[in-house]
Amino acid sequence: MRLDTKLIHGGIMGDKQTGAVSVPIYQVSTYQQEAIGKHRGYEYSRTGNPTRTALETLIAELENGVRGFAFASGMAAVSTVVSMFNQGDHLVVGDDIYGGTYRVLSKVFNRLGIRSTFVDSSRPEEVEAAILPETKAVYIETPSNPLLKVTDLSKMTSICQSKGLLLIVDNTFLTPYWQNPLDLGADIVLHSATKYIGGHSDVVAGLVVVNSEEMGEQLHFLQNSIGAVLGPQDSWLLMRGLKTLGLRMRQHEKGAAQLAKWLASRKDIESVFYPGLKDHVGHEIARAQARGFGGMISFDVGSGQRAEEVLSRTKWFTLAESLGAVESLISVPARMTHASIPEERRAELGIVEGLIRISVGVEDPEDLIEDLEQALQP
Repeated sequence: MRLDTKLIHGGIMGDKQTGAVSVPIYQVSTYQQEAIGKHRGYEYSRTGNPTRTALETLIAELENGVRGFAFASGMAAVSTVVSMFNQGDHLVVGDDIYGGTYRVLSKVFNRLGIRSTFVDSSRPEEVEAAILPETKAVYIETPSNPLLKVTDLSKMTSICQSKGLLLIVDNTFLTPYWQNPLDLGADIVLHSATKYIGGHSDVVAGLVVVNSEEMGEQLHFLQNSIGAVLGPQDSWLLMRGLKTLGLRMRQHEKGAAQLAKWLASRKDIESVFYPGLKDHVGHEIARAQARGFGGMISFDVGSGQRAEEVLSRTKWFTLAESLGAVESLISVPARMTHASIPEERRAELGIVEGLIRISVGVEDPEDLIEDLEQALQP
């Protein structure tokens, strides 16, 4: 089954009892048991819910994994995955990651004895140099947020397998439509499903897929124990969003490619970060390991003051956090999505005050270019 067909017909289809084409929303907390300890697959909705199961089955199929899990947010997904590790364990983490992930690792899990070292994962030698005897996993985003760095997944797999480490990949920016990290050797893939998978700025969710039954059992135990599960209505919304993922991702990328080329041609832009540009340092790696380049672009307008002026003038770009929606969104990472990263650390990474991140929606690209053109006027 090809991917566009799998988005529609994958997972659990409809309802056999009624013939409903859509999976029902099982708005239920508990389930009648036939006898003590004897039930029909469900006993309590924190442990399992039929609507959530349909979503989890579908995302596992889309990522070519063994088992999927749906959480109440992307950060709930990240936190539950990190809870697999023990006090004294160490993680090597990409340095250009979502600010919330950096915050939970550096401000929460470090207090519990799970330490992280942040390195440029697009440089394999830095990852190798950061590995310690107590290292248990490498955690990366590719492309990264917000500088769109590309990490070579095959090289990361080689490093992790040689050292006996897990490879965890945040696939939010490309989704399973463009990239399947498990196929390239990753052990765990996760998503902030709030973004492209939901796609309509109306649901907050996280998804995880693993590549083994053993890891699936471990993660299910943690999901049930910690309890940050996705509700049935939000699970249904994600399944609805997934049906149009292919259509949306193609339009996102079409618009992003046009905008990136236009931005790169302007002399008043310091730099443009988009893996689809041929002069992007990670372009060839991205082309080899993914089927598309996605809809995210970052660009530096030179100063925080100019960035603020641009954001105040746009009409079709909505000033908002998040990404991956049908409407185009615009933000300044240093003051919004990545404000939780210390200023000196942002400066080291290149997340400067003049850096603007745009999530290209599905509007006509010409309208978006015209909007940015008037916003960039002196």
